[in-house]
Amino acid sequence: MENIKLSVIFITYNHEKYVEKALRSVCEQETDFAYEVVVGEDCSTDSTRDILRRVADEYPDKVRLLFRDKNLGRPTLNVYETTMECRGEYLAYLEGDDYWTDKCKLQKQVTFLEEHPEYIACTHDCVMIGENGDEIKDEAVLKIGDMYKWSGRFTYDDYKHSGKWPGHYATLVSRNIYPAGKYDYTILHRAHDFVDDALILLFLLIQGDIYRMDETMSAWRYVRKDTGTNWNSLSLKRDLVKDDCYLNTTMTKWVEDAVGLTDHAAIRCKKDFETALKMYLRKPNKENRKFLKDMYEYNIVHVVMNDRKVSLLGYSIKCIFGKIFRS
Repeated sequence: MENIKLSVIFITYNHEKYVEKALRSVCEQETDFAYEVVVGEDCSTDSTRDILRRVADEYPDKVRLLFRDKNLGRPTLNVYETTMECRGEYLAYLEGDDYWTDKCKLQKQVTFLEEHPEYIACTHDCVMIGENGDEIKDEAVLKIGDMYKWSGRFTYDDYKHSGKWPGHYATLVSRNIYPAGKYDYTILHRAHDFVDDALILLFLLIQGDIYRMDETMSAWRYVRKDTGTNWNSLSLKRDLVKDDCYLNTTMTKWVEDAVGLTDHAAIRCKKDFETALKMYLRKPNKENRKFLKDMYEYNIVHVVMNDRKVSLLGYSIKCIFGKIFRS
């Protein structure tokens, strides 16, 4: 069997309008190395599977179809299980509604990593497109993409402090860190049902730096509407503030076990607690009290106070008065 240099983690669910373009953009890559496309299809209810079979028949030496017997219920679990099936020395990522715009994308990124062993991964720029494939011109929407605006080296410190990420999901090519089993990577699907890129970047950045190229080599389809089934649409019905705080706490716990915490962890934990306190003071209901208590028990007691005894009420009052005197 030919040695597989790179594996593409291709995730899809109910992408019948887009999946053929996405998969062909992968299969038509021009490389001087062998690569595989590992398709994690999460039991779609539309014609996604039929389209995948048809395209895969044209590329039997490249495409491996992983059809779930039932929907896994957590897209992040689909990402994790698909990743564990990959055999490549390098990994690339794509979801079935995005696509790559440069046929030499994989070659360029692998060549860069081969020539720069000091980097664990590399990314690049992307173009934002709408539901029908038109390039987005709305400045308010484009501003969302500013979180990926970076050039050159991106470090773990940048990840913690800058408020930026080194690249969109579909732009990432990394070394395959998973076979070595250095850390417990199951947190990828345990931390959140939808968000996986934050964890993937964390895994990489605690082990090396990421380089972001200035070239545009992929298209990010940004759709946000009430009837949509993608994350940006579903997020309209979720409390993203609470979501982010809970994800931050879970990631902080994982970092503590994996590499230990820095002073920045206490700053972030205190900020999330203050967010919960503000929500509770504005609307003191049962749900917000639980949120406040959850942000207190680990974030404050353990991380900020280093397990020193402190009451929720006492610490809350201290925060309130601290805000008053600072303002």
